[in-house]
Amino acid sequence: MYQRAVLVNLPKSQSIDIKFSDVEYRVAQGFLGEKKKILHGVDGCFKSGELSAIMGPSGAGKSTLLNILTGFRRKNLGGKISYLGSDGGEHQWNVYKKESCYIQQDDQLHPLFTVAEVMHMAAELKLGSSLNRKAKQILIDDILDNLDLSKTKETRCDRLSGGQKKRLSIALELLDNPPVMFLDEPTTGLDSSSSMQCVAMLKSLARGGRTIVCTIHQPSAAIYESFDFVYLLAEGRCVYQGAARNTVAYFGNLGLRCPKYHNPADYMLEVVNKEYGNFNEQLAIAAQQDDWRDVPGGITKKKSEISRRYSDDGKTTVLVSSPSEFARFCILLNRCIVQLYRDWTVTHLKLILHFLVGVLLGLFFVNAGGDGSKSLNNVGYLLVTTVYLCYTSMMPAVLRFPSELPVLQKEQFNNWYQLRTYYAAFLVANLPVQMLFAMVYSSVSYFLSSQPLDWNRFLMFLVIAILTTFIAESIGLIIGTTLNPINGTFFGAITTATLLTFAGFLVLFNHMPVFMNYISYLSYLRYSLEGLVHSVYGFNREKLPCPQELVYCHYRVPETILAELAMAENHYWLDVLVLFLNFFVFRLIAYCTLKRKLSYA
Repeated sequence: MYQRAVLVNLPKSQSIDIKFSDVEYRVAQGFLGEKKKILHGVDGCFKSGELSAIMGPSGAGKSTLLNILTGFRRKNLGGKISYLGSDGGEHQWNVYKKESCYIQQDDQLHPLFTVAEVMHMAAELKLGSSLNRKAKQILIDDILDNLDLSKTKETRCDRLSGGQKKRLSIALELLDNPPVMFLDEPTTGLDSSSSMQCVAMLKSLARGGRTIVCTIHQPSAAIYESFDFVYLLAEGRCVYQGAARNTVAYFGNLGLRCPKYHNPADYMLEVVNKEYGNFNEQLAIAAQQDDWRDVPGGITKKKSEISRRYSDDGKTTVLVSSPSEFARFCILLNRCIVQLYRDWTVTHLKLILHFLVGVLLGLFFVNAGGDGSKSLNNVGYLLVTTVYLCYTSMMPAVLRFPSELPVLQKEQFNNWYQLRTYYAAFLVANLPVQMLFAMVYSSVSYFLSSQPLDWNRFLMFLVIAILTTFIAESIGLIIGTTLNPINGTFFGAITTATLLTFAGFLVLFNHMPVFMNYISYLSYLRYSLEGLVHSVYGFNREKLPCPQELVYCHYRVPETILAELAMAENHYWLDVLVLFLNFFVFRLIAYCTLKRKLSYA
């Protein structure tokens, strides 16, 4: 067991009791099926200063109740939940949410960062500049030491064991020491000794006036006795709420005698699993009538003022305040940049592939841009360019947020930062990378395919290529935050193929039915192709040379090819404006769909 608690060096915390009454929760069965009731009007109270456990067999509703109390699930919910402060007042939901944290059973960590790095980033996001660097380091070292993670400081998160990941998840939330902590199966993946240490640490935190609530499936006798309060569920009903040490007496009072030397936790679960008969209805009625809660001795409520005693000599009191969203933006921006650099599949590999594909297409369409007999082939190159940039930007984006969603959901739900701050940092970090990809591909393929050696034309070509990349990625983000990865990949391919038919080359605009021509204005690939065509053939370009072996080259005159494509009017800058507006709108929609995804996750 821990002889020294993390509580020694953590801030005092306002006490909050969580009281709930007649809580019901239903889930839909199928699309049109009736809703199944998971919780049947449960009542209870989790008090500050107590380490509380929600127990029950599989399917009893313990994780559902925990998710409801945290606010993780707020739909299809009935009943009342109150958050009572130490001053006697009731907290509103938006205030309570900032005062609590939720550590889920699945440990969601950034795999490319070390333990020390994720702890430092979390400290910067949570504590801001009210603590100096040395004070933050002392706090981090103290928490890691108490959770037996000091030896793993330089270990990447994807190389940690299951138990180490669990302890690191707890360590990250302890940095700002919220007054209310929820944990879903905190001992999962830990051996008996580590489990006991973890529970002892949580009990020490509870003794400081915090409300600690966790679900646990089947604890050992020693761990079970460490809990101050046990809330037992069976079939969506509460069948016991009281002190762990009163369990045997409670069940004995109802005629259910726990065998000597038998683990009370095991016996409770055996009873509610009907191994001795069906007593659940009787237990549910009895649980509403009796109060078997004990008040742990010596627990005192802490002041609501959140302060931390830290300085070079350890004697100065410093008020801890959350950092500004701009400061968090800078931290997240740095994290995104480091993550992009370390993930070689996202940057290094794609950069090499863009270069190689640029070489391949440049050689495939060699001299297409400077030969009057190959003008149609050159338009084909321009179309391939838009499709290539579209696919290579959209498909990775479809898979981007689904892979990061669990981490983002945890951090955003636990008030590390606001979603718009993360989204802005992601945008600023990712856009230069997409610009680099477009530049590498365009620079190689443009010159190898003998496009006009004019810097103005090349820059116009590059602007369209970059905007096409941006829009395609934006659409990919919308799809990725709306559909699952499998359906999203299929839908993204279908969407691109559909937009491609309206680009104006596979079917010329003047050959389309009138209503189809109007629909083509909704395809951003129309503006991409038109912009690329005008960057190469527009702005009064001179006639192209025709090979000597050919008598006549019909498309050696740029105006001819523009007229054939129904692009005679020079709308290049209008195309740029429309593409930019598409980019802005799609990015805004992607933010809205991401926000909706998090609210329904």
